[in-house]
Amino acid sequence: MTREAMMLNKISQADMALTRRYQTKLQVNHDLDRKLVSFQANRSEAGNRWFKYKEGFSAGLMHYIFDRLGLTTGHLLEPFAGSGTALFEAADMGMDATGIELLPSSAEGIEVRCLLRMVEPDSMTVALRAFAGRRAWEQVGLTHPFQHITITKGAFPEETELQLCRYLYEADTHPDRNVGRVLRFAAMCILESISYTRKDGQYLRWDYRSNRRQGTRPFAKGAILNFTESVVPKIIEIADDLCADMPLSLFDNDRPMGNVHLLVGSCLDILPTMPDASFDGIVTSPPYANRYDYTRTYALELAMLGIGEEGIKKLRQAMLSCTVENKAKDYLATRYPPEQYYAGMAAFNNQEMLQQVLEYLELCRKNKTINNAGIPRMVRGYFAEMALVIFQCARVLRSGAPFVMVNDNVRYMGAHIPVDLILSDFAVAAGFDVERIWVLPRGKGNSSQQMGYHGREEVRKCVYVWRRS
Repeated sequence: MTREAMMLNKISQADMALTRRYQTKLQVNHDLDRKLVSFQANRSEAGNRWFKYKEGFSAGLMHYIFDRLGLTTGHLLEPFAGSGTALFEAADMGMDATGIELLPSSAEGIEVRCLLRMVEPDSMTVALRAFAGRRAWEQVGLTHPFQHITITKGAFPEETELQLCRYLYEADTHPDRNVGRVLRFAAMCILESISYTRKDGQYLRWDYRSNRRQGTRPFAKGAILNFTESVVPKIIEIADDLCADMPLSLFDNDRPMGNVHLLVGSCLDILPTMPDASFDGIVTSPPYANRYDYTRTYALELAMLGIGEEGIKKLRQAMLSCTVENKAKDYLATRYPPEQYYAGMAAFNNQEMLQQVLEYLELCRKNKTINNAGIPRMVRGYFAEMALVIFQCARVLRSGAPFVMVNDNVRYMGAHIPVDLILSDFAVAAGFDVERIWVLPRGKGNSSQQMGYHGREEVRKCVYVWRRS
């Protein structure tokens, strides 16, 4: 038996021991399914359906969590705000909500939704419908160039890009700046549908009509909408939702609405600046340790917002380590009070199974048996940074407050990494009680490459419920 095989067997035994330790907390929850937990259920939800953020969770899941935990008052924190679903659902119930978000495209979506909660809906609706009816982008006129970066060049058919650039000029010069910003947001929401690309986790997948070949098998995206047939329905959808949502707006005096506050940046940098015991609950879904690169999948949206090549690189390094290109964030040692930093690092270093996994992955890297040499560094960074996040969340929560996290387990080189249980160990060290870990009835399989070498084995998809003790 090779040393790799021996270590893999040892990891499997440690995994079983850890699972036994949390056995009474792991509860299969048949109320939850992949549709409810993912963005899919938002396709019919006003506001949530405007911008397709596949990594987000649904409004329905938020309602379920708030109801089950009795979380209906106070101040909610979302340290990985994403599309802002948790923030706006909490605010609709009357809670104040603070979100932290690093990705500019996601932050823009949240800020536009905040703007639309403050404006008078009738006048905004009239302005949006008038702009859609005018179709100025179909007429000859001035343009604002789309600021492509290397990985987005050639993303649109020529006529589509010309109309997009005309549209951006008309939106940017609209006499009402609020209307103009909403119009730009509408364009950002349709970039994928009018392009040759499709978001595919670690990169943009290119349709064969783009003349960009990826791999040996051509990819056929299906229908690529022209600009008008995509943007007009999006503008009307936003306008219709504003009308339909008026009873739940800030103009309804019978139902007080909570405030939504967004902090743009990394929660690794922002959390240490927040005061102790200032929140009544946390609901979040951090990036998973699955190599997904948001700066690539949302490259079109970032380019439209003017984030250039250097800005993309900085974003990639600033976000939670979840891609093989992430480098170690050594600077974090200077961002936290020493006792807080070392407490988080102690929890990371003392998690025995995690250290076995890291040792195994490092051996695979040295033996060149792993398919990407950056995976060990990514996994190490992910858990070290999540330890810091969890300890900071414990500090800013009031006693008895719940912390709910949606996350998936992962597998690398045949080693199952129980993210749910490792992070729960961190949580216990930080001062949480593990109340329960809801397990979705259906998990997910490992990658085709993993299956080829190690066979198919389903890994858990979970919702963790911790409570500040």
